[in-house]
Amino acid sequence: MKDTVVILCGGGPAPGINTVISSVIKIFLKNGYRILGLHGGYKCLFTDEENYEELDYDFADRIFSQGGSAIKMSRFKPKDTPLKEKFFTDNNVKLLVTIGGDDTASTANRITQKLAEQNINISNIHVPKTIDNDLPLPPGVPTFGFHSAKDEGVKIGTTVYEDARTSENWFVLSCMGREAGHLAFGIGSACHYPMIIIPEMFDKTRISVDKISKLMISAMLKRKLMNIQYGATIISEGVFHFMDDKEIEKTGVNFTYDDHGHPELSLVSKSHIFNMYLQHQIKALGLVIKSRPVEMGFELRCCRPIGYDLTFCTLLGNGVYKLFKEGFSGCMVSIDHFGNPEPIFLKDVEDEHGKVKPRVVNMNSGKIQTIFHNNLDFITEDDYESAKAYVEHPEEFDFYKILNWERPQQ
Repeated sequence: MKDTVVILCGGGPAPGINTVISSVIKIFLKNGYRILGLHGGYKCLFTDEENYEELDYDFADRIFSQGGSAIKMSRFKPKDTPLKEKFFTDNNVKLLVTIGGDDTASTANRITQKLAEQNINISNIHVPKTIDNDLPLPPGVPTFGFHSAKDEGVKIGTTVYEDARTSENWFVLSCMGREAGHLAFGIGSACHYPMIIIPEMFDKTRISVDKISKLMISAMLKRKLMNIQYGATIISEGVFHFMDDKEIEKTGVNFTYDDHGHPELSLVSKSHIFNMYLQHQIKALGLVIKSRPVEMGFELRCCRPIGYDLTFCTLLGNGVYKLFKEGFSGCMVSIDHFGNPEPIFLKDVEDEHGKVKPRVVNMNSGKIQTIFHNNLDFITEDDYESAKAYVEHPEEFDFYKILNWERPQQ
């Protein structure tokens, strides 16, 4: 039997998965290997639900530019279930290729270690995936799918902004990004939104729904002073993950709760929560400003990859082959600025608890500083007197006071 490569996908989708799968299949087939695709993530290796197929060149050539994943994904996490070692020996597996986040990569490492104890030696190489761009790759190197998701988000964001201008309304958009605000910032800055709210901007104060509401109202007041009656705010859903449960419950939303007693945030629309809280505050101030919620989430994950990701993911797939032939295992594949693959080992990016440290937005970078200080609209000390036409205490809506930032010198 030919040497076999196994491919599986874990977590949620991102544009470019099929390009990675296709590129791995093509390069290994050209070099004499057999390819198996495991549907359902790790389920096939730990349960009786065998669901895999042999993948050929025609399959690879049909999927490379499609969104979604032709190999079905799963968030299945093995616990104490025994590993089916026989699958690897029966199929002469030499390499396990995983596509997913850090949990998927860590599980692959544990599998290869377990197999090694049984004198079954296979390699594992991981292709890091997330539209959140929050995995600790080298500076300036994106996670695949980020640029495609951002591009799709900008299409939605600009359409929403045109609606705001046409109807003289405000929109409150929520955007994916569990640990970091890269995607919300990327979409909001590209769409010239007057307010962008990401968790990293609260680097000098505690995140609260009240402060988030005040930042949105600050932009609304500033635009009133500019005689502009419309606008949009984009908020990274990650702000929720830095609030305690009591703060979240202040929003007034009726949550269901998980087994640990925490609100189940994934079951509700974040934009709806933010917009409803905002409207309560607006009405309490006696302002008449309409706002509507727009949830920007799952529709970004399975869009067709743009040209950047088609090329980038092709390089990643070919990089898997190169690292494998060079003897690397237990690593993630990354592509440097010259297009060369390089290994990143989990042990080098994990914290003391074994959790991969997220790559957050660098608030001190020139790009971030430029957008936040120059491209957003908000109330400052210069606006206090004129803003009193709308609110009694305009200083409560001062952007710099809310965030406890120093105002930059002009």
